[in-house]
Amino acid sequence: MTSALDVVRTTDAEAATWWRQAVVYQIYPRSFADSNGDGLGDLPGITTRVPHLAALGVDAVWLSPFYPSALADGGYDVDDYRDVDPRIGTLEQFDDLVAALHAHGIRVVVDIVPNHSSNRHRWFTDALAAGPGSPERARYVFRRGQGPDGELPPTDWTAMFGGPAWEPVGDGDWYLHLFAPEQPDWNWDHPEVREDFHTTLRFWSDRGVDGFRIDVAHALAKDLSEPLPSQADLRAPDVLDGMHRFEDRDEVHEIYRGWRAVFDEYDPPRTAVAEAWVPAHRRARYASPEGLGQAFNFDLLLADPDAAQFRRTIEDNLALAHESGASSTWVLSNHDVVRHATRYALPAGTDLPAWLMSGGTDPAPDLERGRRLARAATALVLALPGSTYLYQGEELGLPEVAELDAADLQDPTWQRSQGTEKGRDGCRVPLPWTAHGASLGFGDGPAHLPQPAWFAEYAVSRQEEDPTSTLALYRRALAARRRLQTGEQLEWADDVPAGVVRFRRPGGWTSMTNFGPAAVPLPAGRVVLSSGTHTDDELATLTQLPGETTVWLETTTA
Repeated sequence: MTSALDVVRTTDAEAATWWRQAVVYQIYPRSFADSNGDGLGDLPGITTRVPHLAALGVDAVWLSPFYPSALADGGYDVDDYRDVDPRIGTLEQFDDLVAALHAHGIRVVVDIVPNHSSNRHRWFTDALAAGPGSPERARYVFRRGQGPDGELPPTDWTAMFGGPAWEPVGDGDWYLHLFAPEQPDWNWDHPEVREDFHTTLRFWSDRGVDGFRIDVAHALAKDLSEPLPSQADLRAPDVLDGMHRFEDRDEVHEIYRGWRAVFDEYDPPRTAVAEAWVPAHRRARYASPEGLGQAFNFDLLLADPDAAQFRRTIEDNLALAHESGASSTWVLSNHDVVRHATRYALPAGTDLPAWLMSGGTDPAPDLERGRRLARAATALVLALPGSTYLYQGEELGLPEVAELDAADLQDPTWQRSQGTEKGRDGCRVPLPWTAHGASLGFGDGPAHLPQPAWFAEYAVSRQEEDPTSTLALYRRALAARRRLQTGEQLEWADDVPAGVVRFRRPGGWTSMTNFGPAAVPLPAGRVVLSSGTHTDDELATLTQLPGETTVWLETTTA
């Protein structure tokens, strides 16, 4: 099956494996670009910014959820998996966006949220209306409460966003929600649930979607046989691999084998990447060719900007990728974490939730150092074999917005933690496209999350005029990567100074990162990229690698 919209290099012999060394740009649609001035980003807004994505040089765009939603969790509470939120656009406007991206050779990946729906999903409202013991309730995880009238929750489990993991419905039944109460968990033992998701995968594939990012991929399969354990027993240290009641159970891979059969109905096959927060040695099964094909590696996202940590993490994950037959994935920022330009600006070991609660003042970030290290780390990961996932705004070097007022916060973590954790809104503030305007070019009116005045310094319009800007660096790096990238191997150089990571790639080029503060000698070669602010003339005569900088060198004719 091939969609009329699927016009991206389908005759290329590499079409089926385009994802193995792709640069994928994540868009959080509500915060990317607003076409109608209502303060919320939308699909037509993204379409108007396709030239920015093409100039950046990305291979694919990953769209975070754009489905109908009450936004109890930023769109990850889905009312209808096969439609577009009317505040964001229409299915026809989705088709227009796919066509615009494909016309520039950019593939499209969409988010699928299979662990839970929203509490407004038609099947869930049917379940509430049908009552205890009904077939409608069997599609979700309902249990009778404890006590004479079911007035107490079935267990003491807590949800990821805080508070109880069970919600009463007023008739003695309670439903499970591993996240917010507005996100009831599906029962993946139910054949109708499985088949409906197959229908959803085909629906978007038929509209030209090239791949899927799978949210909370590790949590679908659950063992809810009685008796249910306590919260303490869930986290007992002696729980064996694959035997947790609802995390990373072996049965989840049967579900994904069914998905793989759907993906393989298409030419080229549709791709998928798992968000699976599992121990590293368990990740390969999600990335297997019989399953989703690729899984996120978040280890660099959790690492300090340190040479030893980066090298060890890279070695471990390349080995895991080899084991699974997939390619590795490299991520420094996304919609759930403090932006890496800010993380690197803070002392190692900083308590990030506490720092956010201080409004970003305790400790004070060294933003210039954060900028240098973020640029260096990005250049390093773009030189690695595998896929690199970029998060919107990192090409501008955007720091985290930590000073959001309580009244502006939208993340359910804020409410569910009773005001003790700010949550993730600081990395979701809408992008600054221009240095002026009600929302700095995001739209004609104010943005749904307020932008700080200092965002203007990072505006696309300003950076396009500065050849040393972070935007200019990303464009140069992605263009050089496209030219240089060949086989999925690297060879470590061990004769390097302390604090340096250096490796060679097939085709005669080398990446070298100096995480330390002092300059170190450069090996022979032509510098084709520097994460620093060097001019072309300076690069031609560069013999020392400055601290907190990455360079790429061509050492032989590629």
